[in-house]
Amino acid sequence: MSVPPAPILYESHCHTPLCKHAVGEPEEYCEHALRRGLRGIIFTCHAPLPNGWSPDVRMSDAEWDTYVAMVYRARDAYAGRLDVRLGLESDFVPGVEPWLEKLHRRAPLHHVLGSVHYQIGFYRQLYFKGDVFAYQKHYYDHLALSAETGLFDTLAHPDLIKNESPIDWHFPRIRPYIEKALDRIAATGVAMELNTSGLLKSLPEMNPGPLQLRLMCERGIPVVLGADAHRPDRVGDQYPAALKLLLEAGYQEVNVFLDRRRHAIPIAQALASLSS
Repeated sequence: MSVPPAPILYESHCHTPLCKHAVGEPEEYCEHALRRGLRGIIFTCHAPLPNGWSPDVRMSDAEWDTYVAMVYRARDAYAGRLDVRLGLESDFVPGVEPWLEKLHRRAPLHHVLGSVHYQIGFYRQLYFKGDVFAYQKHYYDHLALSAETGLFDTLAHPDLIKNESPIDWHFPRIRPYIEKALDRIAATGVAMELNTSGLLKSLPEMNPGPLQLRLMCERGIPVVLGADAHRPDRVGDQYPAALKLLLEAGYQEVNVFLDRRRHAIPIAQALASLSS
């Protein structure tokens, strides 16, 4: 009788109710990670920001200790069964660097995602002037800037802007700007995410889509897999499809960050490890 492969993959992007738009306790997310055949889960809830920015979609600064305690509670409850780690998803906007530098030192983090959330009110007020194409270009410039800060391990859902107005998303038109951004990102060594939650958005494909994924592979940019789970049953969602998409784009490895260090996993081994 053959022995099933040992779990090897992690959920590297998931949330808690503290962000005010996710449901379920960390322990519920952990249960689904076990069902998916994952080795571990890294909670990366939305970080607090200064200036009262977008308080309705993130934990407040006063809730930081609660967040850490929630994750550690799950870590202790699942010790020996599932590797539970503390991470963070931090918004990038130029000028926020000093705040994030201090925030990221508050607790030992294992994976820090950098996000440019074009749809959030304060960001739109600063950068959207009514021209969708200009907004797309701005997004990719900020994505590259976020990598160049050195604050982040991985750039989350790195073509999210295509959902601003799918009818205005023309890849050949934006491609030169994507390529310039990817050249800058590749020079930093920062990883980029393949986020399966894109299948649920207004332009239903993973973030990034196959065309950008190939450009990333050509530049040797490492990829981390995440479902961006805001409810427990989305932990590890569509991982087999995502891994196959990576293979089609030319990748042979997928990555996970632990102790903020990147660990490469052969995709063939990752696929074999997943529960059916």
